[in-house]
Amino acid sequence: MDNMADRIIILDTTLRDGEQSPGATLNVDEKLTIARSLARLGVDIIEAGFPFASPGDFEAVQQVAKTVGTESGPVICGLARAIKNDIKAAAEALKPAAKARIHTFISTSDIHLKYQLKKSRSEVLAIAEEMVAYAKSFVDDVEFSPMDAGRSDSEYLYQVLERAIAAGATTINIPDTVGYTTPTEFGELIGGIKANVPNIDKAIISVHGHNDLGLAVANFLEAIKNGARQLECTINGIGERAGNTALEEVVMALVVRRQYFNPFLGRNPESTEPLTNIDTKQIYKTSRLVSNLTGIGVQPNKAIVGANAFAHESGIHQDGVLKNKLTYEIMDAQSIGLTDNQIILGKHSGRNAFRSRLQELGYQLSETELNKAFIRFKDTADKKKEITDWDLEAIVNDEIQQAPELFRLELVQVSCGDRAKPTATVTIRTPEGEELTDAAIGTGPVDAVYKAINRVVKVPNELIEFSVQSVTAGIDAIGEVTIRLRYQDRVYSGHAANTDIITASARAYIGALNRLYGAGLKHKTKQTV
Repeated sequence: MDNMADRIIILDTTLRDGEQSPGATLNVDEKLTIARSLARLGVDIIEAGFPFASPGDFEAVQQVAKTVGTESGPVICGLARAIKNDIKAAAEALKPAAKARIHTFISTSDIHLKYQLKKSRSEVLAIAEEMVAYAKSFVDDVEFSPMDAGRSDSEYLYQVLERAIAAGATTINIPDTVGYTTPTEFGELIGGIKANVPNIDKAIISVHGHNDLGLAVANFLEAIKNGARQLECTINGIGERAGNTALEEVVMALVVRRQYFNPFLGRNPESTEPLTNIDTKQIYKTSRLVSNLTGIGVQPNKAIVGANAFAHESGIHQDGVLKNKLTYEIMDAQSIGLTDNQIILGKHSGRNAFRSRLQELGYQLSETELNKAFIRFKDTADKKKEITDWDLEAIVNDEIQQAPELFRLELVQVSCGDRAKPTATVTIRTPEGEELTDAAIGTGPVDAVYKAINRVVKVPNELIEFSVQSVTAGIDAIGEVTIRLRYQDRVYSGHAANTDIITASARAYIGALNRLYGAGLKHKTKQTV
């Protein structure tokens, strides 16, 4: 990728660092679905995973490279520690991509060298140089990250970066791995690198940040002012601990405040050219997709994509917005793809109309997937008179993007009331094809359903989160249920949507149990930058 100093390159790491959120483990098909959405969004680079971590990660990166890594598509990137086996695995997984990048990293802070790597500065310097050169023998596009750069000695960091660039690194990524720096400090760190690394003009300066202090977006914006030209983000800001820099927030900051940032990229302040290649109208749709597939909900007051981001309750605010939106809205909801909740289909709509609308919404379904989704649509349309785009997305995400169907829910029935003991009966088809029925009493109808399911499935787990969210307004609204289960130190999520909340709750629980059962209770190695 050429050094485009007059625009910002977006690397999305939702499929790698984002997947490291507790409970966000994705299967290959789900990763492909998100990768296609990221390509439509217009990200420049997709960091698809860490191929050496597990056979599943290797396959996911390989499939993303094969399916999305076309000549006209994004660069596909694989993460690798500064170890030959890691780099070789990344190179192999990335072979199908028209444009491939290997991203290799090693720690440079003294605390990491002493306690994690147990190596001297000179040893790490030599390893960085050797492994970047090794990665360069496989691909032309190599990214190097000095892990924990924010806490590394500046002079030593400059040496490592100079050697990495000399060895062939085309992008130098500066990670605030523990979310420790403040905007001024991070800006000075980038400015120092630009001023003190002699060959820095031969590489793009990238930044990667974590949001432990809530400063990730602010740090990135300050980094841009000091010379950073690539931003590493995730959709909805998901990731380890407090998450990563949120793609939608930093991109929309560059859209809304373009006049302010234009001069830092050598442009006229009044230039109307976008600062990134992102199609902002795909933001909301991508946010919803990632939330549904990972089972990680978006908080209502989340910037840009939260349910309340464009809602006004204050009388003064409402009055101003009714007179002129600009009084209290700095961006148009339609600019992120959030449209009015219009009726688009009903129970008399045909299959072709259904297919056409899904294509307009960005869904490319196989005949089998379309048939399954259409059956669910017809069933929902019989119960819900008005079907919106949001309803369609909920139906498709629920029906098509479920976990592998090992246990199948055949029947769920509950009895409850203020003077009755909540009782649930379930029938479940096991992976062996046997139908089993059992019943249980709980503190409420959902608790009773889950206890009955556990009696049949007999998969050990601990329910740690249960949330219900309405897709649209109204008594007949589709309800989305997200649950998270824990087994030992792993978290598994389940998601389902239905006009019947009890049914949605049962399906979500079965989905999470299938993920747990399908994982074979094995642990997958993960690394962070």
